[in-house]
Amino acid sequence: MPTLFGKFCSKAELLGSIGDLSQIGGVHQVKLVGGYQDGVDAVEFRTGSGFGFRVVPGRGLDISLAEYKGIPLAWRTPAADTGAAYYDEPGLGWLRSFSGGLVTTCGLTYVGAPCMDQGEPLGLHGRISSTPASNVCVDGAWEGDEYRMWVSGKLREYRFKAENLVLRRKISALLGQNRVWIDDEVTNEGNTSTPHMILYHINGGFPVVAAGSMLISTSGAVTPKDSDAEVDKEHFYLNESPSIGFRERCYYHDMSAASDGFSYAGLVNRNLPDGGQTGFYVKYKTDELPMFTQWKMNGVQEYVVGMEPANCLVEGRDKERARGTLQFLAPGETRKYHLEIGVLSTSDEIDSFEDMVKSAR
Repeated sequence: MPTLFGKFCSKAELLGSIGDLSQIGGVHQVKLVGGYQDGVDAVEFRTGSGFGFRVVPGRGLDISLAEYKGIPLAWRTPAADTGAAYYDEPGLGWLRSFSGGLVTTCGLTYVGAPCMDQGEPLGLHGRISSTPASNVCVDGAWEGDEYRMWVSGKLREYRFKAENLVLRRKISALLGQNRVWIDDEVTNEGNTSTPHMILYHINGGFPVVAAGSMLISTSGAVTPKDSDAEVDKEHFYLNESPSIGFRERCYYHDMSAASDGFSYAGLVNRNLPDGGQTGFYVKYKTDELPMFTQWKMNGVQEYVVGMEPANCLVEGRDKERARGTLQFLAPGETRKYHLEIGVLSTSDEIDSFEDMVKSAR
């Protein structure tokens, strides 16, 4: 039963009080116009609680915008929701159309730094976030006294005589709640075993990221990725004010599970200028996504912290292969991934989240 405007509302009570569900919330399709995003298909969600977000089927079925009661959660770049046709693959070309957003999916056959893997040149972070979805379905339905809204579709990564992977994705939310669920299935529909790397690039931005805001997670050991991350590594979790010349710092977290069997990471700011607090978390299982990278980028304009559950590290497919940790999908094999991203909007919610995280360490 959804909680709306401070009270529980049954289906009958709610529908008897409004003309149409769109008065409160819901999900609908739009098409973006202007510039590089012209013609991109998008889906807008409103849960009626103040939580809203945008999914872009035209760009990997990723989540490009998210806010709670007017407070933005995600960092955004000037690339906005650049159309898939403008994808630039070689080297670091991926960055030309990187919008940031709440979730950018990396993969499906390679993730991380550009490299040469067995004679094949690979760019940054893969192609899937610049792939338009097909078989897109946008709908909502009552489940008893709960109203669920969703968008689903599939994305294919194919090359003749090489990979043929399909990602089937469903993104859903419940009326009256401040959470979004991502349910993914990746299947090898080809006839040969294929490398499979996937990473969920979850990008927190101002004011969730601000001087004194923190990363809170169920991590034990934390390892700097390189010499840049060795700088002030004791404060890996703590954000500073934006600065010119800040060099990104990446940390690998050894994640533990809380009592419910899930791992958690959250970004929280307890000191908004108006005295409020804000934040959000990601919840997932390490048997699906065993690696977690924290991307700390406290630069001017490039002011973002990434929480990145994955099945790999971010050093490139050649390094993953050399370590013997590169994942493969056999013909017909499917892997499933489930994530929940939720808002932390009050002192009590943040306190409860922090207590739960501490108990898991």
